[in-house]
Amino acid sequence: MNTAGRTASALPEVFAAHIEAVNDFDLDAIMATFCDDALVNDAHREFVGTASIRAWARRELVDDKVTMDVTEVAHHGTLTIVRARYDGEYDKTNLPDELVLTNYLTVADGRISSLIIVHNEPSPH
Repeated sequence: MNTAGRTASALPEVFAAHIEAVNDFDLDAIMATFCDDALVNDAHREFVGTASIRAWARRELVDDKVTMDVTEVAHHGTLTIVRARYDGEYDKTNLPDELVLTNYLTVADGRISSLIIVHNEPSPH
């Protein structure tokens, strides 16, 4: 949908920094992108606050060497929607060859206040 230039410019600066930190496997830089009371929901599991998000990010992003490649960015009111191809050393059992996850995020004071990561199914309509 978007060219690389348009995609990058549509990303909130903090989420561009988040993706760079994820791709660099840099836990401290990942954590610097979140508010202290942020909420992450990944695979129907909720993580709230610094300690919980740090444990999730270490285990499921850094240790699994997850990388993200943005394919689409959209905005809906205060919500930013980012689709990205994910890869890494995580268990890929029953996952498609190309895993595209949708990230729904809100930003407050220049940091991520909520991040919801979903593996969406194509719409039947």
